[in-house]
Amino acid sequence: MQLSKKTNSAIKRFIMTILFLVVSVLLMTACGAVQNGGGAGDGKLKVTATTGMIADVVKEVGGGDVVVTGLMGAGVDPHLYKASYGDVKKLDRADIIFYNGLHLEGKMAEMFEKLEKRKPTVAISSRIPESQLRAFPGGGSQSHDPHIWFNVKMWISATEVIRDSLIEKDPDHADGYRERAASYIGQLEELDQYVREQIATIPEASRILVTAHDAFGYFGDEYGLQVTGLQGMNTMSEYGSKDVSSLRNFLVEKQIKAVFIESSVPKKAIESVIEGARSMGHEVKIGGELFSDAMGEAGTEEGTYIGMVKHNVDTVVRALR
Repeated sequence: MQLSKKTNSAIKRFIMTILFLVVSVLLMTACGAVQNGGGAGDGKLKVTATTGMIADVVKEVGGGDVVVTGLMGAGVDPHLYKASYGDVKKLDRADIIFYNGLHLEGKMAEMFEKLEKRKPTVAISSRIPESQLRAFPGGGSQSHDPHIWFNVKMWISATEVIRDSLIEKDPDHADGYRERAASYIGQLEELDQYVREQIATIPEASRILVTAHDAFGYFGDEYGLQVTGLQGMNTMSEYGSKDVSSLRNFLVEKQIKAVFIESSVPKKAIESVIEGARSMGHEVKIGGELFSDAMGEAGTEEGTYIGMVKHNVDTVVRALR
């Protein structure tokens, strides 16, 4: 039977309408998966973290339920970091964002304020009581020392913030987040004990840690070392000849034998201090390289938070003991 042109046209319109509805449903489903953290429909939460230390914890707690993107790699100074266009895209595509807070990522603060209006944007330092935070000299917009990861107990608090934030965003995988967080916190408790035992092997009079910038204050407070840095807590602060001569005199007066360079801070400044002490007849050596504001390369022991802390402790103990 031959259909009229009018009938054929009606059938074609009907078929096109059905196809349009099917495609629309598929697109809506795909968009919903992306908005709910599914990425390519794999059900995984997309997480962006600023520093390597934070990204490492998210990987430990999130396990296979998350896809983690870290913005700052090995040797990157977060105080001076400026987000690139690619970073902005990574932040925009994330389901949840974790950052340190306390003005560590100072140049990104305004960006976080805008992002938190659209998606969970979490400062992992948020639960640490203000009474436990070290004051930032000079106050101003930055009132506290941001280097909280050098107190392992504070990093346990950060881990709990990450765990609870992941559960709130993705309750379907809550059991997994809780189990992995409990396991990781157990490792951190063992790390805290390891640090205490190792530092205790350094003669008390030798427990003086001199570094390029004052990033180890929480470490010194918690584990019993006197800490002095050439620069302040923030590497954006400038140092001058007075700072160099003051630290040089300190080394000579205290007869300190070793100072430490940092992976994310140029060593030129600390070398000038060593040279100054030498000119006064006091020999000071570089005791080793510490990881302060950034971890080591990915795939190395120092490329994890726990490995980084152990490396720092072992390096300090060898040089000062």
